[in-house]
Amino acid sequence: MGLLDGKTCLITGSGSGLGREAALLFAREGGRVVVNDVDEEAGRGTADEIADSGGEAIFVRADVTDDGQVAQLFDAAVERFGRLDVSYHNAGIMHPDDVGPVDTPLEIWDRVIDINLKGVFLCCRHAIPKLQEAGGGSIINVASFVALMGAANPQIAYTASKGGVLSMTREIAVQYAREGIRANALCPGPIRTPLLEYLIQDDEKRDNRLNHIPMNRFGEAEDIARAALFLASDLSSYVTGTEFVVDGGITSAYLTKGP
Repeated sequence: MGLLDGKTCLITGSGSGLGREAALLFAREGGRVVVNDVDEEAGRGTADEIADSGGEAIFVRADVTDDGQVAQLFDAAVERFGRLDVSYHNAGIMHPDDVGPVDTPLEIWDRVIDINLKGVFLCCRHAIPKLQEAGGGSIINVASFVALMGAANPQIAYTASKGGVLSMTREIAVQYAREGIRANALCPGPIRTPLLEYLIQDDEKRDNRLNHIPMNRFGEAEDIARAALFLASDLSSYVTGTEFVVDGGITSAYLTKGP
């Protein structure tokens, strides 16, 4: 028996990175997975890999910043699998030109907020009625450790977007708790994915981050996927409104130096 047997799990941004890792893990745990991405080739690749391993998955292309496309995404999930149980809102971007408030171009600010915050809002807007129909379920919104503290490297739009996700998640958790809908904000630290490659390849930025991580390593995609699995499953049935931090100890440390 898997932790997600019989559960329909929708994961945005699951063509690559953290979302893909979660999709594969959720399928191994018995979940029926709705793979979503704007990259059709990557998204279909994830869904095909699940199917080739004996799991159940469909791919639905949708841009999370478009209300109509998001509505169609959630409708497609229920049309295919009959219900929605887990809605994991993982799609997001980190832009190298997102720096401090003085120097970040307005178009970069708008783009980051549009995907990272508005996109999560639209997914919650359309997930909640489906979860109500199912009698409850789990919403997992990806925030970040920078929603809890300032970033060592300035990234003002990203930080603001993730702070918004965290506050929004708390409010949703309180509003819908008595309907059996749980909402939690997953707050990763720096994770080794393609999204972070620009930082890892810069020696100064990489070392600046590692100096602040007590475990002295970047997280891996499977670290976040396992945390999301806990929040998606009935193991976390009494967990809602939390800041679920998976950061190698960053938010507990003042400063760590040395090897």
